[in-house]
Amino acid sequence: MSSPSSISEKEFTLLMALLMSVVAISIDALLPTLGMIGAEMGVADINRTQLLISSIFAGMAAGQLLAGPASDALGRKPVLFAGLALYLAGSLACWMARDFDLILIGRCIQGLGVACPYVTAVSVVRDKYAGREMARVMSLIMMIFILVPAIAPSLGLGIVHLASWRAIFLFYIFYAAAVGGWIALRLEETLPPAHRIPLTPRAFDHGLRIVTGNRTTTTYMVAMGLTFGGLIGYLGASRQIFQDQFGAGESFALYFGGLALLLGVASMLNSHFVVRWGMRAICSGAAAAMVAASALFLAVDATLPVTLPMFVAYAGVLFFAFGLMFGNLNAIAMEPMGEVAGMASAIIGASSSIISLLLGTLIGQLYDNTLRPIALGFLLLGLVSWLLMRSERNWHVRQLG
Repeated sequence: MSSPSSISEKEFTLLMALLMSVVAISIDALLPTLGMIGAEMGVADINRTQLLISSIFAGMAAGQLLAGPASDALGRKPVLFAGLALYLAGSLACWMARDFDLILIGRCIQGLGVACPYVTAVSVVRDKYAGREMARVMSLIMMIFILVPAIAPSLGLGIVHLASWRAIFLFYIFYAAAVGGWIALRLEETLPPAHRIPLTPRAFDHGLRIVTGNRTTTTYMVAMGLTFGGLIGYLGASRQIFQDQFGAGESFALYFGGLALLLGVASMLNSHFVVRWGMRAICSGAAAAMVAASALFLAVDATLPVTLPMFVAYAGVLFFAFGLMFGNLNAIAMEPMGEVAGMASAIIGASSSIISLLLGTLIGQLYDNTLRPIALGFLLLGLVSWLLMRSERNWHVRQLG
């Protein structure tokens, strides 16, 4: 067996993609089974099953705030393994739970743990590569990562057919343990002790002051939270929309996967668009498209019966817009944060996640077997985001002038 330091770029790219995908598979593989879980657990209000998605996002929001600074202080691998251990404990708790509230607690623990692999994977890539090489490797990682949301719902359905929805949590345990074992055997620690930053309250306070004191960072952090609030609302209600409202049955997995692939295609195209138009113009244009599509959809919904193809066309515009904004919003927010990049990344990620979680959960809980709450949520949140970005863009131009 070769030593960890001899890991090839292909193996490294695949390993980082699988590590990041623990997040996506933890969310998307469970989506088709929310109704089954609610029925078995005696959940009277079907909208409450959406909390199985919100609860993992809640754990991730808190986990990001801890994982980033901790990995800068202690090294990547200790924090990664601690997160995976927590994720395994949460998965086991969900598998054993006989009460819906206990599953929600287990999902929150999963979220706390899964934040570490996601944050650590990006940090490891940043440790090993820089500049264009980092961008190239991250593009390869994202190409593999994109496939996970596309196949995860079908994977979840396949597991249910072979066993039950509880077996999905056993799959999570196996998947995370396998990835963790691979890392233990093949990946070296990428942050040497000499480059570590002590984790202190003063350092956190310093980072928080810098983040909140920068107009660009604050604007795009809030815009990120607002736009992805609509996405979380959709994710929570997606099974009800496709299976209950439109009667798509198990075809839900195909529709969901197709939209996820569209988001991935937009993310890849963004690397070409950004050179020509710039990140701010792309984010502003994507938010405007989201608002226009939502306004048109609401107008159509008020006059005609909405069919499944009509909704898929609308969702396609939204997902393409999300794909364009996905990396750009965070990149603009992080641009002025060079001196406190690790701490700023944690604060921005946690803050935007809390905003999106609160708004997305509210939108999902307002779902009433019509598409109006979802479309109205995208319209209002997209409009506020667009106004914020337009204001910052004008300020930015004045600063440069």
